[in-house]
Amino acid sequence: MKKVYIYALACALTAVSCQDNDWVADNATSQVPEIEIPMGAADGELLIKFVPEMSDILDQTLTRAGGVSTRSGIPSTDEVLSILGAYHFERVFPVDPKTEARTREAGMHLWYIVRFDKNTDLKEAARQLRKLGEISKIQSNPTIQRAYDPKKKPLYLSANDLQYVTRTDEGLTFNDPGLKHQWHYQNKGNYAFVTERAEAIAGSDVNCVEAWKSCKGDPSIIVAVLDEGVMWSHPDLKANMWTNESEEIGSTEDKDGNGYKGDRYGYNFVKNTGVISWTSAEDTGHGTHVAGTIAAVNGNGTGVSGIAGGDGTENSGVKIMTCQLFDGQYGATLAAEAKAIKYAADNGAVILQCSWGYNSPDANEALGYVPGPKNEQDWENQYPLEKEALDYFIHNAGSPNGVIDGGLAIFASGNEYAPSSSFPAGYSKCISVSAIAADYTPSSYTNYGTEITLCAPGGDGDYYGTPGTAEDHFDWETKTQGLILSTGIKNGQPAYTYMEGTSMACPHVSGVAALGLSYAVKQRRHFKAAEFKELMIQTANSEFYQEYDRKVEKLYYYNHATFGASPTLMNLIDRKGKMGKLVDAGALLKAIGNHGSDMIVPNVYLATGKSTSIDLARYFIDGESLNYSCTVANENIATTSVDKTILTINGIADGSTTVTIQAGSKSQTITITVRKNAGGSGWL
Repeated sequence: MKKVYIYALACALTAVSCQDNDWVADNATSQVPEIEIPMGAADGELLIKFVPEMSDILDQTLTRAGGVSTRSGIPSTDEVLSILGAYHFERVFPVDPKTEARTREAGMHLWYIVRFDKNTDLKEAARQLRKLGEISKIQSNPTIQRAYDPKKKPLYLSANDLQYVTRTDEGLTFNDPGLKHQWHYQNKGNYAFVTERAEAIAGSDVNCVEAWKSCKGDPSIIVAVLDEGVMWSHPDLKANMWTNESEEIGSTEDKDGNGYKGDRYGYNFVKNTGVISWTSAEDTGHGTHVAGTIAAVNGNGTGVSGIAGGDGTENSGVKIMTCQLFDGQYGATLAAEAKAIKYAADNGAVILQCSWGYNSPDANEALGYVPGPKNEQDWENQYPLEKEALDYFIHNAGSPNGVIDGGLAIFASGNEYAPSSSFPAGYSKCISVSAIAADYTPSSYTNYGTEITLCAPGGDGDYYGTPGTAEDHFDWETKTQGLILSTGIKNGQPAYTYMEGTSMACPHVSGVAALGLSYAVKQRRHFKAAEFKELMIQTANSEFYQEYDRKVEKLYYYNHATFGASPTLMNLIDRKGKMGKLVDAGALLKAIGNHGSDMIVPNVYLATGKSTSIDLARYFIDGESLNYSCTVANENIATTSVDKTILTINGIADGSTTVTIQAGSKSQTITITVRKNAGGSGWL
């Protein structure tokens, strides 16, 4: 940046400081940390957050400009932006009338993206903007990077391949041919990949079979997969994809008014389109693989099973919403990632499945890793928008009237062999997931540390693979290597693939969470998000650490496909207590009925002359088969009628009354408030 340019900017800032605006103070500079410009940061872009006092001015400016402007409407800020050469000014999060109130309550409407000339010195620009009291936070806009190597292709199988597998297993829950290979759901220890060096131990799994005795999924539970695009047309996934019925793929209209056009199955946040893609050469099928672990359709006699994929009947599994963060060689910016997180919360998802993140702060640079944020405070200082978006999801997903109030953000801990979790996984409000092999031992690549919350099977090719032997991606028989089998993509077509990584462990935890919430729906239990997270931890297994005492060390071959590779010894005693607890679906479901609280029919607030309906079956166990009757205390204020399970309430006159609902032997009493100018129904 030229010296004359810096001088002119300094003069402008001096002029700003002389303005008659007492609340704008220089001490704001110390409150906004000095920003770092990481590798991959978008040239000429900064993300800034204004103080709440600027809300009205910003609204007026953006309204007049149709949502995109060159200036903020705040004189002192605009003077600096003008000198810096800003030419684009836009709110990060689009307006969705249905959720705008809570967006503003969370302060998310104050985040803006500013674009400058690509040659602008962003660090200097941020330094000057920090001096403005109107701005509370500043960060760069880096591109999100995959936490896995897209050049490493999976082991491919076709649907026909699965029919010819020689291994058999009795007593499987579903007729999906691949289930016998999914040791990670029910590990019996008798697998072809076991060697003298690398064993499999019965029970090193997520205990799905025990859980499936109680529940197999529920379509009201939505899991947002933030990853490569999920192949929504995959025959083993299509029935369990979340669908926005108001939208059509490729539509140029935002038909439901949520700020996104054509978002039928989710949204492509890389290319800002409703068209989800998976056919680029760099796409690995990673998102599709992750989605299958959670919700591949069960009992359809095809492919594989999913942890919460239903019972084989129509519309019985949990739903997958695809929020695409990687598209071919491109990744989403952090602003787009934040939009994806908020989109998930605002459109019904209650679980964020995130098999990506920054490298661990202890990642080994000698192995080619660039260490990520040092700790939670460092991460928050560098990426405040990311933290706020996650907080928004954690606090605003779900519903106070639903099975969970808030959301679960579940992240892979990372694959850098490092003694600490990556971020955002390491954020104390998230769930950080490490990976284990089929004998409870840490997968050779997994991060570990006291920040890890839970672990799950992630596979381990370096442990079970043959040293010095490169795997033929198409010769899969006997070469599964204790990897994770799920839905996949081969040359843009549906397939089944083996993969490994904390990326694969993470969806096991997401799937178990989705199955637990599905059972909570069945049991009509309500949880706060933090309460459910704690229950997952309480019911998880830590007894597997006894195996570390027994084995003491683990031998594996790092990059085993290289001929003559030297063995690596892992000290298992050093890993004790640092892998988190092994998530246990059976134990979680068993505990659901004794935790949380009863579902309560919500109080209603509606306008005079208007009506609203409630499905009472959602609030009573076996509610679909019960007979209902309702008694209104004062029918001059409101009247009711019941058609099967649907309660309809009509607002007659201003006032408040109660309605007693009798459902079999149980009853609940709710309050109805009627007001002439009420905007609708909901909480009073």
